Amino acid sequence: MTAPFRYRRLSYVALDVSDLENSLGFYRDLVGLTVDRQTDKTAYLRCSELPQNLVLREGDTPGLARAAFELESRADLDRAFTYLVDEGFEPLWLTPEEATALKIGAGLRFREPGCGLHLEFHVDPELQGEFESGHTAIARLGHVVLNVADFATVEASLVGKLNFLISDHVPGKIAFLRAFPNRYHHSFAILTGPSDGYNHVNFMVSDIDDVGRAINRMKKADVPIVFGPGRHEPSGSIFLYFLDPDGMTTEYSFGMEEFEEEGARPPRELEAKPEVLDTWGSLPDPRFGKGGAILAHA
Repeated sequence: MTAPFRYRRLSYVALDVSDLENSLGFYRDLVGLTVDRQTDKTAYLRCSELPQNLVLREGDTPGLARAAFELESRADLDRAFTYLVDEGFEPLWLTPEEATALKIGAGLRFREPGCGLHLEFHVDPELQGEFESGHTAIARLGHVVLNVADFATVEASLVGKLNFLISDHVPGKIAFLRAFPNRYHHSFAILTGPSDGYNHVNFMVSDIDDVGRAINRMKKADVPIVFGPGRHEPSGSIFLYFLDPDGMTTEYSFGMEEFEEEGARPPRELEAKPEVLDTWGSLPDPRFGKGGAILAHA
């Protein structure tokens, strides 16, 4: 069944962190995001014209609080709410105070029942002007990835009900999903695992040299690099993964396959082998993709 709404893009990811100032310094000074605004316990950072691409909130358990997607129009949002009610997702509208804090026109939230992730759909973000990059030319927030225990159920929910399309997959193990009709190879991905958890967030950079410079910058700051540099077979991206102060994984990537809305190639079925994740042959550190929970609260 095709859901009656269309995505514009992955808008922001919200993380709980154990020490806000420590994590804020990491994502600002080492990753290269700009702080748009901050309260006592929450910081809103961006790498685009949007009011936030990463929300950091101080909490007891580090992990992923929610992933937010901008829809194309208010009509899409209204249709999404009705559809989600009919499909049993129990969505709730954001209060005016919540929408104001996020600098958006309106939004809703609900939980994906297979893994418990809170998803937000919204429209009409207050555009903040062009992002002025510092040491790294970040192009955009790229994607968010989850570890899921019940892969089949979560995949059926995202693909069968929530308008994500499979770009490539290792059947039953990995699915790279694009938020239709967004053109990028994946804005979301799920990997099978022993338990539900947050795997990583990705920021796409504009220059391959940004990946190379990050290697040395992270090493000088004693930041663990847990995978790469390498190249993913599915998207063709050059990648580098490293850990934030809570041990949660962050990725830089350069380049990604893009799809037209009509006439896109069918999804490829990939082999379950290490070279799928890195055609150059490196293997991830055991800490890769294991540092955060999927949180029960949004």
